[in-house]
Amino acid sequence: MTITLGLVGLGTIARNQHLPSLADTPALRLTATASRNAALEGLPAYHDIEAMLAAEPEMQAVSLCTPPQGRFEQAAAAIRAGRHVMLEKPPGASVSEVQTLAAMARDRGVTLYATWHSRAAAAVEEARRLLAHASIRRVTVTWKEDVRHWHPGQEWIWQPGGLGVFDPGINALSVVTRILPEPVHPTAAVLEVPANKQAPIAARLRMRTASGAPVEAEFDWLQTGPQTWDIRVETEGPEILLRQGGAVLLVDGAETITASDEEYRRLYARFAALIAQGASEVDLSPLQLVADAFLLGERRLVEEFHE
Repeated sequence: MTITLGLVGLGTIARNQHLPSLADTPALRLTATASRNAALEGLPAYHDIEAMLAAEPEMQAVSLCTPPQGRFEQAAAAIRAGRHVMLEKPPGASVSEVQTLAAMARDRGVTLYATWHSRAAAAVEEARRLLAHASIRRVTVTWKEDVRHWHPGQEWIWQPGGLGVFDPGINALSVVTRILPEPVHPTAAVLEVPANKQAPIAARLRMRTASGAPVEAEFDWLQTGPQTWDIRVETEGPEILLRQGGAVLLVDGAETITASDEEYRRLYARFAALIAQGASEVDLSPLQLVADAFLLGERRLVEEFHE
């Protein structure tokens, strides 16, 4: 049975990732959109999710591709209307609001899927398998990209709840929390915040595994040229290196996996499977690490940022 779905938000990520991935997912069928200033030819378009939910009573599911600030109200409206909900990352502006959504979905009997697209990269599950019984010595995360390229004109990302450089950094943390065989927790952080913004443009995060192995992450939003999305795991055995956000896997320097981007196709296939199973999936460990970084972080003002 095909599941009918409404897409909320038609920005760059929705057009580049969600729409083509939905088109390649037979179990789901896009039937309407909601956006304040955009529409798709041939589909009903609504100004907001409330209007879409009211006008499309047969719609079974909703995918939210909007900024995290304000997403709670959208998701809550869909859950109250009995629709299954898929959340773009980060799943919300705070840990507690997503916990509330999870409880609402459970009470209403609908699926809530908090996605982490980097976990769906081609090499992540193999890295998890290789590390399942490994003794970890050290983990080093280097996640550097160009905010002007990936988020031009998106002022929401610099506001409270927008996460700043942790918007890409949380992708790395989602992979770390997936592949390591034990949990990690932050011990210290340095957040570099532009004098004219509310969220950091760079960050350094120190963490430890439950058994005491150091985990260090460096996030930077000012890297031009080639972008860096690497996670290196040193173990008592082979060294595991994920590159290109998890699309490439090297084991002791030998490349074993390299693949094209299929992350969002895997997410939508997973969403359809969860709905069929009557299950939800809400892992908030990456968001909790970011929240802890803000709690523990030393805030350092740096020069203003202008596009």
